[in-house]
Amino acid sequence: MKTKAELLPECPVATTVQLIGNKWKLLIIRNLRMRPWRFNELQKNLDGISQKVLTDSLRSMEADGLITRTVYAEVPPRVEYALSELGETMRPILDAMEVWGNSYKSAIHS
Repeated sequence: MKTKAELLPECPVATTVQLIGNKWKLLIIRNLRMRPWRFNELQKNLDGISQKVLTDSLRSMEADGLITRTVYAEVPPRVEYALSELGETMRPILDAMEVWGNSYKSAIHS
């Protein structure tokens, strides 16, 4: 059986795309850059995401080590999602995407 590392594409760009290359994962990471979020907060903020897609995306990113899931022993239980230490290293990628997106918007409106 292959290890997780052996399953990743050889190309580093393809690896990044495999880990965060869908719309919802990018938007989840965008939100988690600000602060930890609860599941329902994320679902309300990400207009159009289904509960299943959000659940699957969060589980996948947790398994990949990009986010952490913290369960608080309260009634009712409270669960928060946050960027992990590894996930924090993606901050410059998202920051660059934000800068580029703003530049693009400016360019097409001038």
